[in-house]
Amino acid sequence: MDLILWRHAHAGDHLADPAEDLLRPLTPKGERQAARMAQWLQQHLTDSTRVLVSPASRTQQTATALGRVFKTVDALAPDRSVDELLAATRFPRSREAVLVVGHQPTLGLVAARLLDASDPTTPWPMKKGAVWWLRWREREDQPQITLHAVISPDML
Repeated sequence: MDLILWRHAHAGDHLADPAEDLLRPLTPKGERQAARMAQWLQQHLTDSTRVLVSPASRTQQTATALGRVFKTVDALAPDRSVDELLAATRFPRSREAVLVVGHQPTLGLVAARLLDASDPTTPWPMKKGAVWWLRWREREDQPQITLHAVISPDML
């Protein structure tokens, strides 16, 4: 199973009120980042990839740049848990690749848990608009998780 983590692109400053923060839009810089990353993703995603998106405006705008149908999932909202995200994606048993458009620190915590069991409580830093592509498989009845790609918008 491929699990692709896409952090929302650059948005305005964090707002203290959680309800207002959900409405925070992308900046013009964020719109450019989302467009560049979406173009790269379109070249690499399969047609069957499921796209799951947080209800926050900035993630919705980021996902819209991809030009694909996506599903809004409350379990991907800011400050939701790693377990909720993994359950929403059906990791590791999903038959198709799953692209998650979400937030820090949850995305960084997913990477920490899946790639480095020594400290799954410290989120790995993830640049705004970046994609981390993880690949899970079983080999000789042993689970393996590899980091397939890490791309940030400023590399494109």
